Amino acid sequence: MNRSPTEQQGITLSDLMRQRMNGITSAMGIALHKIGFHPDVVTFMGWGLVIVGSVFIAQGEFLIGAIWYMLALPFDALDGAVARAMQRTSQFGAMLDSTLDRYADGFIFVAFSYYFAVQAQFDLFVVAQIALIGSFLVSYARARAEGLGVDCKVGWFTRMERLAVILLMSFFPVLLTIGIWLLAIGTNITAMQRIWYVYQTLNNRGE
Repeated sequence: MNRSPTEQQGITLSDLMRQRMNGITSAMGIALHKIGFHPDVVTFMGWGLVIVGSVFIAQGEFLIGAIWYMLALPFDALDGAVARAMQRTSQFGAMLDSTLDRYADGFIFVAFSYYFAVQAQFDLFVVAQIALIGSFLVSYARARAEGLGVDCKVGWFTRMERLAVILLMSFFPVLLTIGIWLLAIGTNITAMQRIWYVYQTLNNRGE
């Protein structure tokens, strides 16, 4: 039996991780709220950690950079947990979180691009730039889809999958070439998957 695009969408790795960690992040969000943390401050803290990690990546200090990225990961969920703890619903907060996520993606791929340029690996520099474009397009396709009333989370390389590959190739630099090619190809395929998904959904609606 054929399934509708909505039924085909399924659950992403990002959704699965949030579900598994929901109890922990909720408890931490309540604790941070009680000591006076604002959700936007938490968002900026995570963003700052990514910037520090990117500086190390650019210098070829991959292990240290990966550790900073690991430290930044919980903040991606904690800002929302703090907001829920203080019963705050803010469209600006959601917009800020999404915008800083794009900045974080940009810093990460610029760091790898800089490293490849310094090493005179200009082919991989270009591949890193293609991965950056794909990463932005994955997020842009979802944002545009939501503007059309379509919840679009499909694709092989959502943000959590991208971060997993980035962490693996940072902890194990021997995987650097494979990882950056995987990101370049995977992100752009994911963008195409989302475009196709939106087309199917709107077509089924008769729009």
